[in-house]
Amino acid sequence: MSVRVASALREALADGYDRASFRADLLAGAVVGVVALPLSMALAIAVGVPPQHGLYTAIVAGAVAALLGGSRTQVTGPTAAFVVILAPIVSEHGLPGLLTAGFMAGGILVLAGLFGMGSLIRLVPYPVTTGFTTGIAVVIATLQVRDVLGLQTGALPDAFHEKVGALWNARHTASLLELSVAALTFALLLGLPRVVKRVPAPLLAIGGASTVAFGLQAFDPGLEVATIGSRFHTVIDGVAVAGIPSVLPRPALPWDGGPGLADLRALLPAALTIAALGAIESLLSAVVADGMTGHRHDPDAELVGQGVANLVAPFFGGIAATGALARTATNVRSGARSPLASVTHAVVVLGVMVAAAPLVAYIPMASLAALLVLVAWNMAEVPHFLQIVRIGPKSDIAVLLTCFGLTVAFDMIWAVGVGFVLASLLFMRRMAELSESRFLDAGDGPGFPELGPGTVLYRVEGPLFFGAARKAMDALHASRSDAFTTLVLDLGRVPVIDTTGFVALHGSIASLRSQGKTVVLLGPLPPPSGLWDRARAEGLLDEVHVAGSFDDPIVETLVRAATATARP
Repeated sequence: MSVRVASALREALADGYDRASFRADLLAGAVVGVVALPLSMALAIAVGVPPQHGLYTAIVAGAVAALLGGSRTQVTGPTAAFVVILAPIVSEHGLPGLLTAGFMAGGILVLAGLFGMGSLIRLVPYPVTTGFTTGIAVVIATLQVRDVLGLQTGALPDAFHEKVGALWNARHTASLLELSVAALTFALLLGLPRVVKRVPAPLLAIGGASTVAFGLQAFDPGLEVATIGSRFHTVIDGVAVAGIPSVLPRPALPWDGGPGLADLRALLPAALTIAALGAIESLLSAVVADGMTGHRHDPDAELVGQGVANLVAPFFGGIAATGALARTATNVRSGARSPLASVTHAVVVLGVMVAAAPLVAYIPMASLAALLVLVAWNMAEVPHFLQIVRIGPKSDIAVLLTCFGLTVAFDMIWAVGVGFVLASLLFMRRMAELSESRFLDAGDGPGFPELGPGTVLYRVEGPLFFGAARKAMDALHASRSDAFTTLVLDLGRVPVIDTTGFVALHGSIASLRSQGKTVVLLGPLPPPSGLWDRARAEGLLDEVHVAGSFDDPIVETLVRAATATARP
């Protein structure tokens, strides 16, 4: 469990970090901080908590993960992928439950990193990630319909079909003004990047829409546009503050009186899902950053960094965080050279929160909803989704549609769990299909000795593990045991064997030995070598001959003996 914590920062400093690098990081961090500001608030609102908790997440988790992680340019904060997981937690357990679940997920991520699981998590099949990512996008976009249209729905139910029903039933409350603000924001988000390159589009789009909405309300006080200030209020020292408070994140316990065992048990499935999705998203984002920068991240150190960030953030009101692909890509394009750029982004968010909190209160809810609709579209990966449906194997299509359907109809916990199980079962089936076993006759291959009438050669090719062991050994159980006295079992083309494979192999050998047959294991025996050593020590291979190749004298001796016995 040797993990180089803060490996990215160490490597960046060791490469000769200078004043020019520091200046580049400051500029990149400032750009990303501006991009992260509206996104962090919008994502917190989508989860169901006040917007400042999204900012707390970007500030605390963003700085901690950058300093301790394994990617030079990764930017950490709240992400859209978590909305589907976190919203039901808030609905059932409230903010304390949400913070506790994030804390638990942080501990799981730290353990995953310490036990070297970073490289394994990147092996999650593409149909699984695409399925639940597209499902998340559909759910997020659906949740924004209320604020885009200004619908008066009250609290939305938990089930997706009930949400859709509630939105449809409230269609008569739609506001043309709210829709116009959302449309203006969306148009600016799409159009400004083609004209203005240096200033992030979300800042200009949200700022422009807020100015227009404020001007309309000033011109006609009868016009009502829902804003962060009208929707959210925070009590600071007995005074109600509209929007977000202009104070530093204050350390406090994320739970009241400590969570009970029943609470932890109820939150564990959600915490596992948060950890799994956080690990996948962080490492995928880090891989993309590697491709853009030419550096290589340390996956285990990145998991530890993300885990510690999620352990610390709840004590400052931060919700679950992970590596954010869009913000990371913006960081790289803006010239970031080290984790200090992500730290700068956290400082910028903190500075804006303290200095400009009153202005944030004027941001329309419809503008933030439009921003999230664009985020949902970008993360949906519709072309990739349709490509798998068109050209993918039926098994991959089934996994894709199952993960998508479960994410939309139920929640991410079901989608991730069932997706992993399906992917594992399909992997086992495919690996079993790769394993082949058959009886061979002399002359079937170069170097075969003349086996004689009393000897048969049985070759196994491919991994002999729990998914393929039964298939490989079935032919031995059904072999013509009356036709031979000696079996040469060729394992030289088996790259690996696990316990289940060995148990199946030993069962077949024991059955043959009980019939008085001679068994020769032809090597080299597959790894792990310790398995064979322990089997010999336990006496499981007694009276079984082991030969390194056909040239081993023991093979010739046993073949001669079998031939002599077989002659009339």
